[in-house]
Amino acid sequence: MKLIHLLAAASTALFATQAMAEGHLPDLGGREVVVVTENLYPPLQFIDGSGNAVGWEYDAMAEIAARLNMTVVYQNISWDAMIPAVSEGQFDMGMTGITIRDDRKEVVDFSDKYMTSEMVMLVRGDEDRFSDAASFAADADLLMAAQPGTTPFYVGVYEVLDGDEANPRIKLFETFGAGVEALRNGDVDLVLTDGTAGAGYVDASNGGLKIVGEKLGTEDFGFIFPKGSDLVEPINAAIADMLADGTIDALNTKWFLEYKMGE
Repeated sequence: MKLIHLLAAASTALFATQAMAEGHLPDLGGREVVVVTENLYPPLQFIDGSGNAVGWEYDAMAEIAARLNMTVVYQNISWDAMIPAVSEGQFDMGMTGITIRDDRKEVVDFSDKYMTSEMVMLVRGDEDRFSDAASFAADADLLMAAQPGTTPFYVGVYEVLDGDEANPRIKLFETFGAGVEALRNGDVDLVLTDGTAGAGYVDASNGGLKIVGEKLGTEDFGFIFPKGSDLVEPINAAIADMLADGTIDALNTKWFLEYKMGE
């Protein structure tokens, strides 16, 4: 681990201790909170080369747990099952770079945003047939990978293609990682993703992947909860505290600027 990571860890632990001592954050008394995730969205959460579940969201959740005096238990689930499972109360929270959207607010509660990202076009490193959304859309032979019901799916349908959700040029995959693997193998030609995950895959690809074109919009990420959860307010308080004291910036530096996938 690099020195700055050690310093960031030490500083965030200090911030948490100070916050509890000053009494401006709720104390959950060691309450167990079950958090579900997918572990397929680097650098937010993924399995590293040693088989450990790591990432920005894991570090952030550890910091939140320290500040609020709660115990986190992690479970794993696929993306398409996550929002329904949290909505039904099977888990206390969900995290996997979930875009805050009005339609999702109808079935789950969101935390305040902890990150804003921008949608980008991820392609193979040697791609030269298109360089932006318009040139991709103009070539009927080109295919796009997407997970159904995700922000990249809707951006692909309505901002890149013709608005037809059944467009055969969109190939559906159960996980984001499977779509990226299809891109590597030449089965599809484009994966839309937020800039954070895209940068992580590019860094790990040794030139095999790149990002092309202009950014296609922004999205805010939040944690999800069953409707009416009493965890929303304390989690929001912890997020605000981490933004104010620089912890969020330290995590961004660690995972988006310094961490190298595959190390």
